[in-house]
Amino acid sequence: MSRPQDPHRGFFPFGNPFRMLSPKGSDLSPWLLSLLSRFELLLEEGLKKLMPKNKEDILTLSWMKLAMESLCETHNNINTLITELQLPVSDWEEKWVDVYLNISVKLLDLCNAFSSELTRLNQGDLFLKCVLHNLQSDSGEKYLQARSSLDSWRQHVNANNPRIENCRAVLDSLVKSLSLPKVKNSPKGKVLMRAFYGVKVQTVYICSVFTAAWSDSTKDLFDLPVSEKPSWAKVFTEMQSVVNAEIRDMLSSGRTTILKELESVDASVEKLYPMIQDGVDPVKVDCFKDHVMELGTQAEYLSQGLDQLLEEVDSFFKLTLSGRDVLLCNLRSSDSISGNTVGEDVDEQV
Repeated sequence: MSRPQDPHRGFFPFGNPFRMLSPKGSDLSPWLLSLLSRFELLLEEGLKKLMPKNKEDILTLSWMKLAMESLCETHNNINTLITELQLPVSDWEEKWVDVYLNISVKLLDLCNAFSSELTRLNQGDLFLKCVLHNLQSDSGEKYLQARSSLDSWRQHVNANNPRIENCRAVLDSLVKSLSLPKVKNSPKGKVLMRAFYGVKVQTVYICSVFTAAWSDSTKDLFDLPVSEKPSWAKVFTEMQSVVNAEIRDMLSSGRTTILKELESVDASVEKLYPMIQDGVDPVKVDCFKDHVMELGTQAEYLSQGLDQLLEEVDSFFKLTLSGRDVLLCNLRSSDSISGNTVGEDVDEQV
């Protein structure tokens, strides 16, 4: 059930980290500026895709799938940027490594939570299949079984998922990671940290939207003020404003769920349940059959959408995990060559 609307959340309790991205004067070469500009342009294009053409598209499974695809693209782009910077891992400051590893492990936690919720919701499809199977008969006993399955479906989809409830704490910790470490005497490092800033803003926001969708609470939805300096800032601010406003409107309306495909199934269930409970009026047989067919169609849309979104979440999980593995392997290689203990320290942290 929807909860009362919570106050908007501020995002930078520790000050604006973007101050650290623009030191007085600029020591970035044209080549570095071009790399940064290209990365931020790609991020901007990815955010534009999330601007819904229609407000009804917001929190559909197709829009959520698009959002997860956008995250995968952005994380692939940051990996490409790191390669193009030709910044050896051995030159990474230890605090940069800490930032990357700490954030990535939290992203893995969020992916596990999202995957568990998608799997849990999809398990409800078994109840709906039982309903549709039993409604093919005119038997009163079969109708009784169908009502029981509908009750079980409602109970199942409305149950709380502890993993989603724990996402709030993970997101709060990611907020703190936006206080970027200062970069001294490393133009490449400045580019890297500025790019990481954009990645983290997009990632934290999308994850907060997913969490709000499954918790039905605005307390998990962030409002992120960003500097006007990056090219992607305006698009992000506009997209965030539209999406957040619609989500808050949905949550304040008293709807039982704000996930559109799930809401459509629920609406079909609401039409069928009283007809099964009271017995199908012979005059309404055709209407009854239409409602049964509608439930089957909506249930199929929901199941397919959940499967497709789960695939994208799994792809993001694998991408994040592979990035950690590459970094750790490179750190170990650097350690064996240089004889320092950075790799050992990282292993202990992990």
